[in-house]
Amino acid sequence: MMIVMKQTATDDEVQAVIDRIQSAGARAHPSRGAEVTVIGAIGDVEREIQVAELGLETAPGVDRVVPILKPYKLASKQFNHDEPSVLRIAGAPVGGEHFALIAGPCTVETRDQTLSAAHAVKAAGATMFRGGAYKPRTSPYAFQGLGQEGLRVLAEAKAETGLPVVTELMDARDIEPLRDVADVVQIGARNMQNYPLLSEVGRSGLPVLVKRGLSATLDELLMAAEYVLKEGNPNVMLCERGIRTFETAYRFTLDLTAIPVLKQLTHLPVIVDPSHAAGRRDLVGPLSLAAAAAGADGLIVEVHPDPEHAICDGPQQLRADDFAAYAEKVELVASIAGKSFRAARASA
Repeated sequence: MMIVMKQTATDDEVQAVIDRIQSAGARAHPSRGAEVTVIGAIGDVEREIQVAELGLETAPGVDRVVPILKPYKLASKQFNHDEPSVLRIAGAPVGGEHFALIAGPCTVETRDQTLSAAHAVKAAGATMFRGGAYKPRTSPYAFQGLGQEGLRVLAEAKAETGLPVVTELMDARDIEPLRDVADVVQIGARNMQNYPLLSEVGRSGLPVLVKRGLSATLDELLMAAEYVLKEGNPNVMLCERGIRTFETAYRFTLDLTAIPVLKQLTHLPVIVDPSHAAGRRDLVGPLSLAAAAAGADGLIVEVHPDPEHAICDGPQQLRADDFAAYAEKVELVASIAGKSFRAARASA
């Protein structure tokens, strides 16, 4: 349930409510807004019943108590007064009217390749830089990423361009080296239901991008986000990256309907990955424009200076030389949908 405090509530009154929630064995998650404080009371069914019996409606400083019927309490739109969350990633806002354009190569291959891509996407208006140091591959014999050497290259790209870095984490043992470089931790589709990893990332305090699993429902995606949120980490973004269907004409089916539906269910920003959905460079542009028009809060797209010779996923990566024209089209459609990524970059 959600306890909404009065605008006049004192710090002592807020703390008293938190203490009473915790005395019932539930977790208290305070969210302090510009005008009011909301406290989420989270626990299993038995704990929630005990909290409901505390009579918090009449506690000093409490305005009202609102039950949240969804199983994902903290991710629910109710928890944020039906308003979208605006995250700040290294100073750059994401969500609300702020559109994130996250771009870069599928994986860090070499220093020159990575730095070239970083400068190209920065010049075209990208707000964040993506690149994989650790890569989940179907074959155990395929390139698995450069690991910590890849992180060092990403750190250099970040220092030269000033772009926040988004990179994937596969193993909780790599959180510490990644923490020094990453501004956003990406949880890939295959790890969406790796609940111990989600909890560890939640405890890290780093912003998190959770990708939808290959066959996951939206409720399952939101419950995965809840694992991060329940650890006290509010900086979570969701990512629609295509789901597995019967269609074989392209890699995955991009579920554009998920964008407006998620907007109805959650306050968390919704990012779309057209590169992995399409698996084909020629489809990335149309899918990107469709996602922006549908109300997405951003795109995460793969860009490479020489995709024909990329180590992995070359056919789906945009050419760095073409990225500026792509970004211009995305900016136009995003602006029609009421969002801007140039303003987000300028405020970083």
